[in-house]
Amino acid sequence: MSQLSIGLAQLDFTVGAIDANTAIVLKTIREQSAQHDILIFPELAVTGYPPEDLLNRDDHQRAVDNAIEQISAAASDCVVIIGHPYRTGEQLFNTLSVLHRGECLVRYHKQRLPNTGVFDEQRYFLAGQKTEVFEWKNKRIGLFICEDLWSPQPLAELAADEVDLILSINASPYEMDKHRQRMTVLQQRISEINKPLIYLNNCGAQDELIFDGHSLVLDASGKLIGELPHCQTTFASVTLAEQLQCDGFPAFSITDSINEQDRLAHIYDALVLAVRDYARKNGFKEALLGLSGGIDSALTLAIAADALGSDCVEAVMMPFKYTSSMSLEDAEKQATATGVSYRVIPIESMFDAFMRQLTPIFENSKTDTTEENLQSRCRGVLLMALSNKTGALVLATGNKSEMAVGYATLYGDMCGGFAPLKDVPKQLVFELAKFRNTRSAVIPERVISRPPSAELAPDQVDTDSLPDYADLDRILELYVEQDWSLTEIVAAGFDEEDVRNILKRVDLNEYKRRQSAVGPKITQRNFGKDRRYPVTSHYRYEIQRQS
Repeated sequence: MSQLSIGLAQLDFTVGAIDANTAIVLKTIREQSAQHDILIFPELAVTGYPPEDLLNRDDHQRAVDNAIEQISAAASDCVVIIGHPYRTGEQLFNTLSVLHRGECLVRYHKQRLPNTGVFDEQRYFLAGQKTEVFEWKNKRIGLFICEDLWSPQPLAELAADEVDLILSINASPYEMDKHRQRMTVLQQRISEINKPLIYLNNCGAQDELIFDGHSLVLDASGKLIGELPHCQTTFASVTLAEQLQCDGFPAFSITDSINEQDRLAHIYDALVLAVRDYARKNGFKEALLGLSGGIDSALTLAIAADALGSDCVEAVMMPFKYTSSMSLEDAEKQATATGVSYRVIPIESMFDAFMRQLTPIFENSKTDTTEENLQSRCRGVLLMALSNKTGALVLATGNKSEMAVGYATLYGDMCGGFAPLKDVPKQLVFELAKFRNTRSAVIPERVISRPPSAELAPDQVDTDSLPDYADLDRILELYVEQDWSLTEIVAAGFDEEDVRNILKRVDLNEYKRRQSAVGPKITQRNFGKDRRYPVTSHYRYEIQRQS
């Protein structure tokens, strides 16, 4: 009986780095072709995903075509299946090509082009109109690309065809609990055709998107028989004879529930990958951040140290007269525990210099958030000056809850090139901090247990101007991610005045979010490509009129 050896390349491909991506593919071919009949690479591996408006450039497409020629020529001992954009005339397709000895044996065009959330594929690509089957060593393989399997129709077209295996190459972005969602969809598809499936995913981060790998192999009954690591690049082998066999894969049992520790580990490791790849792919060797002694900067520091290494991270404490001794002690304690570079730069003299210039202008005005924000902006100036001098990437430390309601200072603590917690709600910040300490205790317990405070005024705590974070995060989830109306949220048991205030803040602060640093998406809907709301909008006034 014939046997087919298939190599799965769960690797990291960078957008626009066509030469570098091609080099990764060619290296894999050199190392693995003798041991495998087929090597598989992810969706749009040649260009990285998503290439966005690079796809409109003729020189970009010429580089892609040249890359495909090189890969095809190198595929002499095995077949290579790889994703790339393919142009014919004025038509551009998201394509999977089966390459061997300088020829394209089969070319399949993605049929289902996602155009919601973070996806814009219909902006660029024309949808394919038919399925394709590739036969090699008497094994027939049905070919698909990512979204094709989220709809029953493409696979249904193969129902009458005697295929031995379904293969899908993917660039499926991570979000919390996405793995369970994928499993549900894939098992449903398998139940409709009763064929085994290889699901190969991309692994790496691109701006706000995280590709978590987590490639899957399922048998004809939908049972998970192999799973590649979460957020780790790797290479693995599958053998297809009478049944699929995974060589070196860990085996897992399907359960109805996901262990909470594993769930937090997946989230945390995804954030680490996002920081590492953003820094690496944009040429940053080092990062720095303001370490306040609070929970958000504490978690950001832990992520940065894990992503880049302690010797590549600097934490800067910038105290003012309202900064508590507790914050000073805890910041130094964490910097020591993580092994990062640490310095203290007081901002009082800077603040006083600004106020000397502003006091004549402000003499008839009451002290308000202007003075509070000025403290934050002094800190932002310091961090950006250090960044300019050293070339280190500034990490903003604000979380999703703050970004939603404008509780972060524009040109202050929002300064930075990347915001690791931008899509992390406040309650989850606490959970992730506790989780990180289970690996090694780097975040002082007092940072986690104390009431959150910006420390911009005497005895200030966040709940002076915000509802309890448990209520705030749930209201934000319903409004931002689920599109619930004011009346629906109030009917769910929340105080109407709080709801009105929160919804108003969300809509009013869109202008701030437009000016914020990019940050990784982990929720169902982030502030970025997922949620494209106008800055100038009077819908908020209509919300306030709802009874």
